[in-house]
Amino acid sequence: MPSTRVITLANPPKGDIKPDTFKVETQDLPAVEDGQVLLKTVALGNLPAMRTWMDNEIDPKRLYAPPIKQGEVVRAPGIGEVVESKSDKLKVGQRVTAMMGWTEYKVIKPEEIMSVVNDIKGKSEFLPLTLLGVNGLTAWAGVFREMNLKPEHTLLVSGAAGSVGTCLVQLAKHVVGCKRVVGIAGGKEKCDWVKSLGADECVDYKSASFAKDLEAALPDETDFFFDNVGGEVLNEALTRVKRYGHITVCGAISGYHGKPLQLTNWREVVYNRYTLKGFILSDHAKDFPQAAKELRQWVEEGKLTVDRETVVDTKFEGIPQTWQKLFTGENQGTLVTKLV
Repeated sequence: MPSTRVITLANPPKGDIKPDTFKVETQDLPAVEDGQVLLKTVALGNLPAMRTWMDNEIDPKRLYAPPIKQGEVVRAPGIGEVVESKSDKLKVGQRVTAMMGWTEYKVIKPEEIMSVVNDIKGKSEFLPLTLLGVNGLTAWAGVFREMNLKPEHTLLVSGAAGSVGTCLVQLAKHVVGCKRVVGIAGGKEKCDWVKSLGADECVDYKSASFAKDLEAALPDETDFFFDNVGGEVLNEALTRVKRYGHITVCGAISGYHGKPLQLTNWREVVYNRYTLKGFILSDHAKDFPQAAKELRQWVEEGKLTVDRETVVDTKFEGIPQTWQKLFTGENQGTLVTKLV
């Protein structure tokens, strides 16, 4: 029976990831049945949310997705190449996107395939994991469903140099045509890049003058704040949202390793009567076909671009180390694990 290497969650983390959190194992592969294909993992996407999926101490009823339990293969989106096919829809050599997980090979049922990869000439081969993948879909749903942005709106985006943030900045500026788009990112290089993507201004949260710089960038405050970060960034941004403004909470990466969330400016929510709403991409699953079609069209038209990705050539056993780069701010745009 053929087998594959996998990486499992050996010890669900409490706080920081430790050397014994993950374990490389060998598992048997099931036989490929009619309609199924055997995929070889080519590349993996890296999502901050994967850290929350590893929490085994939270009541599963309060989670939006099943937790990764001790001993299970770590879930992750990826691109797989067909190496054996018993499907009349897929041939050997074709590539698809699916929830591959941290595994070298995987037998996939037809309903588990997210999309068949159709490259756009002259564009990155990793677009299915960036603008045309989960990140692009998240940004699309945030812009057109959660916030319903209009040209007259001002938008503030945290994590603006990250995978979702870069997509969202471009959608807001180049597709919607928002009056003003301001990003928040870490460091001058990232901020300059965010502005090159279309943001009117980008504020460095690592700067000692962050609070003053944010105020200067938003003299008339903001109608909408799309938050990917939480923590001190959220705390400061609460002071720059207009009365009756809207805050869409997509993520809180600053607190995913068990760090407590302290919001000394929480009173602003009450004083200014904000509407604050959490956002989970799967809530908009019915819109994915429309979103995918529009995102691809805008890429082809040049309204959306990926001119920078953080692609890390990675040996299989190094997958966890590459994923952890998300939490140290090493990536610009989408962090992609390319298996070598």
